[in-house]
Amino acid sequence: MATYNQNTTIGPPKIEYCLYARKSSESDERQTMSIGSQIKEMKDLAVRDRINIVQVKQESHSAKDSGARPVFVEMMNEIRSGEFNGILTWAPDRLSRNAGDLGVLVDLMDRGKLEEIKTPSQIFRNTPNEKFLLMILCSQAKLENDNKGVNVKRGLRAKCQMGIRPSKAPLGYLNVTKDRHISEIIVDPERGQFVQEIFLRVAEKGHSGRTIQKWLNRIGFKTKYGNKLPLSKVYSTLKNPFYYGEFEFGGEWYKGIHEPLINKEIFDKAQKQLLVPPKTWNKKKFPFKSLCVCGSCGSGVTAEVKYKKLKYGKFAKYIYYHCCRSIDYDCDEPYITEDDLIKQLIAHINAGNIKIIKSKIARKLKDDIEKFHNLRSVVLKQEYLSGNLDELENSAVNDSDEEMAENYLKHILKGGSADERQEALGMIKTKFVLTKRELKLA
Repeated sequence: MATYNQNTTIGPPKIEYCLYARKSSESDERQTMSIGSQIKEMKDLAVRDRINIVQVKQESHSAKDSGARPVFVEMMNEIRSGEFNGILTWAPDRLSRNAGDLGVLVDLMDRGKLEEIKTPSQIFRNTPNEKFLLMILCSQAKLENDNKGVNVKRGLRAKCQMGIRPSKAPLGYLNVTKDRHISEIIVDPERGQFVQEIFLRVAEKGHSGRTIQKWLNRIGFKTKYGNKLPLSKVYSTLKNPFYYGEFEFGGEWYKGIHEPLINKEIFDKAQKQLLVPPKTWNKKKFPFKSLCVCGSCGSGVTAEVKYKKLKYGKFAKYIYYHCCRSIDYDCDEPYITEDDLIKQLIAHINAGNIKIIKSKIARKLKDDIEKFHNLRSVVLKQEYLSGNLDELENSAVNDSDEEMAENYLKHILKGGSADERQEALGMIKTKFVLTKRELKLA
């Protein structure tokens, strides 16, 4: 039978430590000792005080958010499983700057899993007073962290109100720093003029983002880091209001004091050119592409559709014709709207400047008359005397009548469909060139 020995004493629990070193890359910890220095100091302390270190863990991560440090979470799990029961660290704020992680540490102490937290100047054991002190020191670190966040945000708002964008300057500008803070934003003397040219090419010449990228690559344009400009950066640059003097920060808009590269009018024109139409594959027909060629370089003419968002959410559709730049990639021939093109073509018809294949128009008119009578007979059930009205109407069609042919063309150009306009333009023998938004005889 076992007997109780009153001379038996229970000594303090054996403590095995995990050395934990952490440093955040954020500005509030720039003065904190590096991870390597922390580990060296802790190992020297372990040798001096005969501390048994069973693991060394390190990470570069902010302690502001609870549960956001993978190495710290791993260490807590290993304490729960009994792999070690002490932590050796440089300071309490290396372990926690938030209430969640602090609660985990204190809970492990309460459950007897974590016996001790040791720093070069303090020891925190599982006693009420020492746990309370640990909570005070970590809470103080959280308070300092929170105050710094508030002060940083206040400083950023003040900077914005001064008209200085408190972040990395966009392409074409450079940050001027003073005491590691942005004090001024100036135009990049090497790249500012090219950014300005990008906006002008899109706004005035109708260039697309891909066209701009190809042009920049051809002239050897590079960012300040020596890279080519990707297509996504071309579009983000074109959509950035900073270039005409305004910027958005923290959900609010501010007027900048930096030098604008463009004005608001140029920016708005560029935005209209950047509107992307809905995808309608193989449905777009631009009948006037074959009417003329570029008067500046001799390339063909192409077209594209742009949409403008109206006040009540609807979209207005606009068709623009411009040089396709197949001969001269840098051709500066500006675009022209389809409406203006039609007006100028009708003016040429009225002036008698074009040659028309009248026989084709006469055949087309007779076909239209026959279709009309078939429609009236089949759909409207209105019979007519064959050989009477039909013959009279067809007899009025004269394949030598110049006025009739011109009236038909003007009628189709004003109100016809894209297919009808394309067919009608095939009845014109005159060739045109497009020069400075003006349709001229070739």
